[in-house]
Amino acid sequence: MERGLFAKVGEKEITRAILEGFAAELGEYLESDCIVVGGGPAGLVAARELALEGRKVLIIEKNNYLGGGFWLGGFLMNKVTLRDPAQEVLDEIGVPYREWSPGLFVADGPHACSRLIAAACDAGVKILNMASVEDLVLREGNRVAGVVVNWTPVQALPRQITCVDPVALETRVVVDATGHDAEVVAKLEERGVLSTKGFGAMWVESSEDQVVEKTGEVHPGLVVTGMSVATFYGLPRMGPTFGGMLLSGKKAAHQCMRMLDSLVGV
Repeated sequence: MERGLFAKVGEKEITRAILEGFAAELGEYLESDCIVVGGGPAGLVAARELALEGRKVLIIEKNNYLGGGFWLGGFLMNKVTLRDPAQEVLDEIGVPYREWSPGLFVADGPHACSRLIAAACDAGVKILNMASVEDLVLREGNRVAGVVVNWTPVQALPRQITCVDPVALETRVVVDATGHDAEVVAKLEERGVLSTKGFGAMWVESSEDQVVEKTGEVHPGLVVTGMSVATFYGLPRMGPTFGGMLLSGKKAAHQCMRMLDSLVGV
């Protein structure tokens, strides 16, 4: 047969490349420096910052896409707003924007989101999609030392056939970047280890400042970022503006680096 446009590669080789490539990467990330749960803007920024510092970082995202609400903006109108100085993050990753009014900037959500995803991947971040955190790995003193994950579609199975055992991934620091649900924190709350207050009504100016201010370690081995911070501390919601989430992600990364440095040799 005459050679066509594409290389002569059959179905089995395509399947083998997917299977063996995925298995090799998952095997490498059974242990990491940091697992970021949630691939929204705060999680992507935190993961990228850590990877740029040479840390081994895995994002676990329960959906089949990344970016959370960063794609969509507000009310399904895909413009994202940021207040000064958060536009500096867009400068770092090469996203164009315009100043709408003094101190308020607007960008295209799909452009900003895709650039942020690419920037995280370029920095070396690896991503496990369609995986949900079912539980945590806890060590002495209930220190968070990993996550227990299962495929997200398992949750949709009828209860009587959901006996699909999850697997555990070990890490030195876990970041809860799951938004309002604060899913990692919720696992500790279920065990009576800590409690959350739930996020409050919208108040943009107060929320963004407080979310960044309170971003940090809330339990040994666990850092909260983005709207998980609001849920944990009972802060107002910030609505369709994203500067607080981007800067919270940066602060979370810096906190993780301090924690990792303190664990050297431990």
